[in-house]
Amino acid sequence: MTGTATGRVSVTEGEERRRHIVVTARRAGSVDVTAIAADLGVSKETVRRDLSWLARRGLLRRTHGGAYPLQSTGFETTLASRTRTHVEEKTRIAAAAAGLLRDAGTVFVDEGHTPQLVAEALPDDRPLTVITASLAAAQALATRPRARVLLLGGRVRSGTMATVDHWAARMLSEFAVDLAYLSANGISREHGLTTPDPTVSEVKRQAVRVSRRRVFCGVHAKFGAVSLCRFAEARAFETIVTDIRLPQSEARRYALLGPEVLRV
Repeated sequence: MTGTATGRVSVTEGEERRRHIVVTARRAGSVDVTAIAADLGVSKETVRRDLSWLARRGLLRRTHGGAYPLQSTGFETTLASRTRTHVEEKTRIAAAAAGLLRDAGTVFVDEGHTPQLVAEALPDDRPLTVITASLAAAQALATRPRARVLLLGGRVRSGTMATVDHWAARMLSEFAVDLAYLSANGISREHGLTTPDPTVSEVKRQAVRVSRRRVFCGVHAKFGAVSLCRFAEARAFETIVTDIRLPQSEARRYALLGPEVLRV
């Protein structure tokens, strides 16, 4: 960007083009080189250069023939906003994750929209104890006659409607959990699972400590993203459940760390 004589900032054609690519990717979930080149009236090579520029800055992840957006990790979106994004993918992920319950009698359900959908997808034809920091997940299960719901105490975060701080972490430390369903703001092979808030990270870290089995549930946009607080390594998980927009080649790289990777 360059300054003008009036003190206003002018936006270059390249900046406008890259902004359009990011907005399109976030709205549609991905962009295709051929389609975006036709949309913008530029060459495919120009689009590929733009995608590489955006990937270097952590805004997109390149794929063969296109790219998909990485989740922003500098700030957290609210639970309400998360319920409007990637809904179809999250619903498939939740159903597949719930299908991994097997013989677990006690489960931990993390905060966030995808874990809430996992809670709703859990079977109601058997006794099940659910421990959660999520008010939404607790509410979804509380009326089930065969479910025993334990809501962690602590400070309620208004944006995510979940409990945090030492009260929640201490209460969770007293349990032995068969299976933990966990989410994150970002997951990478180098830095593991991360989240921006240290109080949230401590609850998640405690869930990893007390659980016998662990399942990560997250859409493709979380892969490659890195946030401030690390709470687990990818190898600590039995299964990673994501959607088919995560490239198969990238899924194989995570599988080499130990977890089974399900793309649904």
